Amino acid sequence: MSEKFLYWLKELRQHHNNLVGKKCANLGEMTYLGLPVPPGFAISVKAYEYFLENTNSIQEIKDYLEKCDIRFENIDQLNDASLKIRQIIESKDMPEVLKKSIYSFYDDLCQICCSNKLAVATRSAGPVSRPGQYETYLNVKGKEDLLEKIKKVWASTFNPRSLLYRLQKGLPLESDPIGVAVLKMVKARSAGIIFTVDPNTGDYTKMILEANWGLGESVVSGELIPDTYIVEKETLQICEKKLGAKQKYVIFREIGVIEEETPPLKRCTYCLMDEEVIEIGKLAKVLEKHFGTPQDAEWAIEEDSYFPENIIFLQTRPAMIRQKKSPIDQIVDLMLRRF
Repeated sequence: MSEKFLYWLKELRQHHNNLVGKKCANLGEMTYLGLPVPPGFAISVKAYEYFLENTNSIQEIKDYLEKCDIRFENIDQLNDASLKIRQIIESKDMPEVLKKSIYSFYDDLCQICCSNKLAVATRSAGPVSRPGQYETYLNVKGKEDLLEKIKKVWASTFNPRSLLYRLQKGLPLESDPIGVAVLKMVKARSAGIIFTVDPNTGDYTKMILEANWGLGESVVSGELIPDTYIVEKETLQICEKKLGAKQKYVIFREIGVIEEETPPLKRCTYCLMDEEVIEIGKLAKVLEKHFGTPQDAEWAIEEDSYFPENIIFLQTRPAMIRQKKSPIDQIVDLMLRRF
């Protein structure tokens, strides 16, 4: 019997994180709960391993790493190694067994969504959560584009940030298996994140919501000032909101996305209605109660739908409350920012 490499979200639950990565497992759990998430499927961690073995990429990577002594403090060397290894992976053809499975699942997803060439998002899903380390590709259209973007997501486990992390932790450099979530692309009017606890103070009575026009990548990156809403968790009342500068936003192109200057009118206008803020807060409370810990969740407001069906959750994970980092971690953060 051939090994199964792909799974529909509805087949997955929270405990499948080692099979498909935490993001996919949590999306499966949210699907089971009946929460609004995009339809999609997960490419398993085993598929990553099969690809590296079947294409001989793993041996080529090991051979390359044996020839160069990568050092923690040598940024140029990390950049060179990353480029070389990513070229190895991205140059390979997708093994036929994986290609057939991906094509079949994509065809079925297109049929479910009534589209001949559905736009999807390909998002990394590590068994251990490592926010910001791996790459996401948005508005991916067609089978060939999807195959290429899946390989690029796998290859992103060898970006300089990821190599530096593995060096720091003493982990193997030649492989870091992850899953991939392939989700229907949400054409977002607005998007952002919600913390069911104040991540700065640890106040469990407040929820913090940050939002911008367009896709949520502009908020997640932390490179601009979003609109901010503070919500009383118990009553779901909005107790404070701050208009952000929202200097830029991420929008669709025919294929892919682009970051542009936010039009002046949008900069001086809140990107959410109060009723949307409250509904996002209500759904986030469901997540926190079910997972048993404060959550950091990403969501989007679908442009062509009506409230409340226009609210879609894209992922959730345990919220992190900021703590003072050790000197070595501060040095690593400084090096990572230089990348």
